[in-house]
Amino acid sequence: MSGHSKWATIKHKKGAADKARGKLFAKLIKQVEVAARQGGGDPDSNPTLRTMFQKARDNSVPLDTIWKAVRRGTGEEEGVTYESITYEGYAPGGVAVYVETLTDNRNRTGPEIRALFSKNGGSMAEPGAVAWQFDRKGIVVVAGDADEEELMMVALDGGAEDIARQGDEWHVTCAPADTMAVRDAIDGAGITVTSADLTMIPSTIVTIDAPDAAKAILRVIEALDDHDDVQEVYANFDITDDVVAALG
Repeated sequence: MSGHSKWATIKHKKGAADKARGKLFAKLIKQVEVAARQGGGDPDSNPTLRTMFQKARDNSVPLDTIWKAVRRGTGEEEGVTYESITYEGYAPGGVAVYVETLTDNRNRTGPEIRALFSKNGGSMAEPGAVAWQFDRKGIVVVAGDADEEELMMVALDGGAEDIARQGDEWHVTCAPADTMAVRDAIDGAGITVTSADLTMIPSTIVTIDAPDAAKAILRVIEALDDHDDVQEVYANFDITDDVVAALG
């Protein structure tokens, strides 16, 4: 699928997810807070909040911590106000990069993101330069041992748009607002759901078949992903399996 999907796999193999658990918690809490501020604090009537709430739970964020973030978002408790800002640019090889941030100081975040692009061989682009290459979708990840026909029937009945095999998992895509309904339908059928999230799926893919090129791209993605204000980094590259194996 997207470079982001392959990048997530590579990070997992490196064990980076465990080392960054504290940072991951902070990002998830921000996402919950902003979702509550934008659409209200009731997960049943705010699909984005319900998705972010479940994402936090899937990553073992304590329930108390999540509800505190919801209350900060609705103004019931004091907290910092975060602004959602996106940045666009290119990694080496013309790979399109779309960055989502939540920040309390855009005058700090913008220059820092620009510097991360330039210091790591990429370049910042004007708003809209690459956004058109991505579509917002919901994605439900299902364990690879699920029966394809049963999964397809259940997922499509639940509102899914597409089902595709990605390595040892199934990726079920849908409209963003349908994410939790699709998850519930799959889960209700007794099929193991690994995660559900909102994502950006690229319309075109740049295939990377050389280790040096992959390293250059990943250097940019990793630097951006590590920034405290960055929530997600999406890119339209796909690294071949041989190169992934070569990267270890």
